[in-house]
Parts: sequence; C-alpha cells; structure tokens
Amino acid sequence: MIKPFPLLRALAAVALAALCTLPAAAQAPSQPGAPAPQRQLKKVGVTLGSLGNPYFVALARGAEAAARQANPDVKVTVLSADYDLNKQFTHIDSFIVAKVDLILINAADARAIEPAVRKARKAGIVVVAVDVAAAGADATVQTDNTQAGELACGFIAERLKGRGNVIIQNGPPVSAVLDRVKGCKAVLARHPDIRILSDDQDAKGSREGGLNVMQLYLTRFPKVDAVFTINDPQAVGADLAARQLNRRGILIASVDGAPDIEAALKADTLVQASASQDPWAIARTAVQLGVGMMNGQRPATPTVLLPSTLVTRANVGQYKGWATPR
Repeated sequence: MIKPFPLLRALAAVALAALCTLPAAAQAPSQPGAPAPQRQLKKVGVTLGSLGNPYFVALARGAEAAARQANPDVKVTVLSADYDLNKQFTHIDSFIVAKVDLILINAADARAIEPAVRKARKAGIVVVAVDVAAAGADATVQTDNTQAGELACGFIAERLKGRGNVIIQNGPPVSAVLDRVKGCKAVLARHPDIRILSDDQDAKGSREGGLNVMQLYLTRFPKVDAVFTINDPQAVGADLAARQLNRRGILIASVDGAPDIEAALKADTLVQASASQDPWAIARTAVQLGVGMMNGQRPATPTVLLPSTLVTRANVGQYKGWATPR
C-alpha cells in the first residue's frame, strides 16, 4: 500500500514553486479602491492669438515651464494662430495627429472653434482655454476681466472726480474684451456726470489699430478727457495719436500690464494706469488643471478667474512684470 503523505508533500512543493514564479501583481491582486497609475504628461500643444504680442510670448514660456515641472522630458509645441480661425483649426488637427495629451488654446473665435475643440476631446485630449473662453473646452483659465475693467475705469472716474468725456476704445469680440468693457461701463455708470462719447470702435487689439481709431476720435471730438483701451498695445497707439495731434490733458488707462506699458508709465506719456494680467500664472494654472483632468481630477468650477492688480505711475517700480520668470 502506498502512503499518501509523501505524495501530498511533493504536490504541495510543486504548487509552491509555481506560485513563486508568478508576477507580483498575480500573487497580490490590487485591492478595490486602489489609486490608478498616474498618466504622465508627454506632449502639449499650445495655439495662441499671436506670438507678435508679448503677452502670448510670456504665456507660452509659462506653459513650457509648467509642463517641464510635470515632466522634464515633455514635448511642448507652441503655434501662433495670428487670430485666424482657419489656422487654429489646422493647429488642432495637427495636435490630434501628434497625439498630444493636453491642448492649451487661446481661441480666435470663442464659439466657432467648438467643432475643433470637441474633435480633440473625442480623441482623448484634454483641452484648456487660456485668456479667453473656448466653447466645448474642459476648463478655462483667465484673468478676471470684469474686475480688470472695473479697476481701470475706476481709476479714470477717480482722477476725473466723477465728471468728463470718456471714450471706450473697443476691441475684438472675444470674451475677455467683452468682460473688460462690461466692467468699465458698470463703474462709469455710477457717475452720471461722466459721458461715454463712443464705445463701438474695434481697434483690433493692436498698436496700429489704437493709433488709427484714436486719430478718428480726436478729429471727431474736440473735448476728450479720458480713454479706456481694452489692452496695452491699443493704449500705446492711442497715446501716439494724441501726441501727434498735440492733444494733451487726456488720461489713458488700459488692461494688461505689458512691458511697453511699464515703459510708458515711467516716461512722459498720457498713459496713467493698466490693470495687469499674469500670463505666467494663467499658463501654470492651466497646465496644472490639465494634468489633473488627465488623471480624472475635475476642477470644482470649469472657469478659473485670476485677480488683476492696478499698475500706476505710483507703484510701477514695484511691479513684477511679464518678463520676470516665475
């Protein structure tokens, strides 16, 4: 008769040896609720309004710096749309083909860009709008533009002591511009003795546009006390036009806090204030949100507004501008 115990011992030894050769994951299956592996940021695509604008140059640098903090080996592609919607559609198509993980977009047209944004998201790419909204994006990070308009026009109202003729030099119909004008008008409306001479001329967000529109205004209106421009390039152009036509005593305030406006605030110009933006902070926040959403972490709110601060001749010396790396 064969004794069973030696046979059982032999079978147990074989089973134990086989178990020891299994991968660790097979030996110890993951527990329910264990965190999933983090998805790494490998490729980022950035499409911006115009790299001829120092604001977008700073935003691009901020995006690159933030992406490299997440992954030193990340590949960041930055493209200039030059405010051309068709070009931006092409950019997004190229990012989809390149299989980027994250797209940062400064939309040329907040609504019309939606089909391209949805196409990217359908391909599994997280899309974060920067500076202006983009329909269909996962999230938006921008300056509190309503507050920025309030700050700049509050400065105007205070300096005019609640009385005078004001021009709002408008710009491209994107959400950032619309909000700045809304904030400006809300403040000026509190002062019944302030008259808005015009608010409907689009100076295209450029120095040349600011110059041309201001020339028309100064030809049309004999008395102008102050001008609110929707960004700093327009402010610089408006100042140049006023000086060319020898029109002094006009107060100019704007939004951006750009390097050119820092110089203007330190020189003999009509520019007196600018409600600043921080493109480095916008880019950093957008990348951080994007990486979080890649890993299933949705923001508490889809729109993140960063506060603006007013830069004037009195405090420009302490201002930490766009050219200063963060």
